[in-house]
Amino acid sequence: MAHLDLMAQPPATHLPEDPAAADLAAGTAPAAVVRAHPSSPTAWATLAEQARDAGADDVTVYAYARVGYHRSLDALRRNGWKGHGPVPWEHEPNRGFLRALALLALSARAIGETPEWERCRDFLRDSSPTAYDALLADADTPA
Repeated sequence: MAHLDLMAQPPATHLPEDPAAADLAAGTAPAAVVRAHPSSPTAWATLAEQARDAGADDVTVYAYARVGYHRSLDALRRNGWKGHGPVPWEHEPNRGFLRALALLALSARAIGETPEWERCRDFLRDSSPTAYDALLADADTPA
């Protein structure tokens, strides 16, 4: 009789190459890339980062990151993700999702949405400890 491991983690999800990545790498403005690839997690994450880096209002960053997060969930589900399990940072196409999730966490905290900050922070850590370390660990300290 085969042994069934009820504690086994689902297999890692590896998103396919995001077509927006090439446009962004070529220097196309993130807003133009979002218009060309509105379902791209990478484009939305980059737009959120650009807004944050330009000093945009936290609500604007939150909105862009939330769209990127929801576009990411759609992409993850299309690629076999069942709502949990590893989404490795080491797989480059996963980084749009992971960046959007980190930005959503940070901007949720900035607008006072503590439960969402905590949920997104934990989701990032559970999805990819490497991404958590790269994107959020420095920000995850008590104020």
